[in-house]
Amino acid sequence: MFSTYRDMFAVCAVALFCLMSVSHSAPLSCEDLVRPLDQLDPHHLEGRWALVAGSLGNPEHLESFKRRNSSTINFSNAGANSTILYTPNVDFGGKCVYHTYNISLEGSTFTFDVRDPVNLTVTFLRTSCPDCLPMRFDDSESKKPLRLFLFSRRRELEQKEMEEYGAQVECLNMLPPAVMDPNKELCPEQSVSDPAAAQTEEKQKS
Repeated sequence: MFSTYRDMFAVCAVALFCLMSVSHSAPLSCEDLVRPLDQLDPHHLEGRWALVAGSLGNPEHLESFKRRNSSTINFSNAGANSTILYTPNVDFGGKCVYHTYNISLEGSTFTFDVRDPVNLTVTFLRTSCPDCLPMRFDDSESKKPLRLFLFSRRRELEQKEMEEYGAQVECLNMLPPAVMDPNKELCPEQSVSDPAAAQTEEKQKS
């Protein structure tokens, strides 16, 4: 009798373990993958982030994106007040292009005019990567997703982290992402106190 109960317990334990394994390995739904980041701490944004990969909805824009050598974004002044300084920079053929914007966060979103020619709404998406920053750029009027960029404190990410980003790209029906070369040098950080040194990139800003 004891042996029978023991065998039944073993079977139940194995079954429970299998169910837990399936639960943990089940892929996230698109609703979860493209969910905006909850309770974004502005201090978390402080500093420089390197562009790891980018996906766009327009094939021509994606080809233009692939011509950049490297790209970073920098958030500063995040703790002083509600206004944050946002400085993207891009290296096109060895020439670094900078511009600084004043932005105000509303939850996990900010809006700014980059003469794209549309206004952009940027949303930070949730991610399991602790030092990653997926940024979704939408047309502010149509709400159509235009691009999804993946920034990180690192230049290279783990395979599972890239797979999660790839799943987010698919959920937004974007083109297959282009991955940046981690061996290309980053532009030097630009001082936001020197507006004369800032340059405006005509298209495809980060």
